[in-house]
Amino acid sequence: MSDIFDVYNIIFLVLAVVIFLRLRSVLGKRTGNERPPYDPYSAPKSSNGTGDGARNGGDNVIPLPGQGEPQDLEPETSSPTATLDKMAPKGSALNEALRQILSVDREFEPGHFLQGAKAAYEMIVTAFAQGDRKSLRNLLSKEVHDGFVSAISDRESRQESVDFTFVGIEKAEIVEAALKGSVAQVTVRFQSELISATRNKDGNVVEGDPGKVSDVTDIWTFARDTTSRDPNWKLVATESVE
Repeated sequence: MSDIFDVYNIIFLVLAVVIFLRLRSVLGKRTGNERPPYDPYSAPKSSNGTGDGARNGGDNVIPLPGQGEPQDLEPETSSPTATLDKMAPKGSALNEALRQILSVDREFEPGHFLQGAKAAYEMIVTAFAQGDRKSLRNLLSKEVHDGFVSAISDRESRQESVDFTFVGIEKAEIVEAALKGSVAQVTVRFQSELISATRNKDGNVVEGDPGKVSDVTDIWTFARDTTSRDPNWKLVATESVE
């Protein structure tokens, strides 16, 4: 009789251990090494620090919507300076400025920065059209954020809404860069295709065309304090090209 109870006790013990391990694998545990805030502009890192986490299924990179696989970057084995020389001619003012940024921020990689900037551009223009203040807050400097929010509030006060479709980015290129003290600034020219139409409270179109794809060129400047532990770049200036 005692042998039977011993067998049952062993079975229950095994089941308890299995359930505990399952719960631990699902809920995880805090180790003090949780992932930092995601920076869409820097090179993604894998668990071995080589920068391929997203491709190898690592969970330390959160891809931004629309980021996808980089198509126009140097191979993963290329150094940041090799990619830099491809994007800006060696000896040019832009090349020298990007090298200055790289000298104080070893995580900066121009190719991955550009991919992140493209993803941020889509997020920002979409959030602005939708009046999504929360999404804008973490991507914009205070000055730019205040300007965007003011424009959204003005639109809402007129009871206007925006029909918006982001078609895609035709081209994005770094056109300027600077290191001002500890603050790195990188300016990107975006050539994109959008469908946008503003409607009044009666649903009539007052601006744009809901059936037309428009070519848009924007020049945006992103900045980051290289001495800060915050890895995120923010949009600090915008310019539209007619």
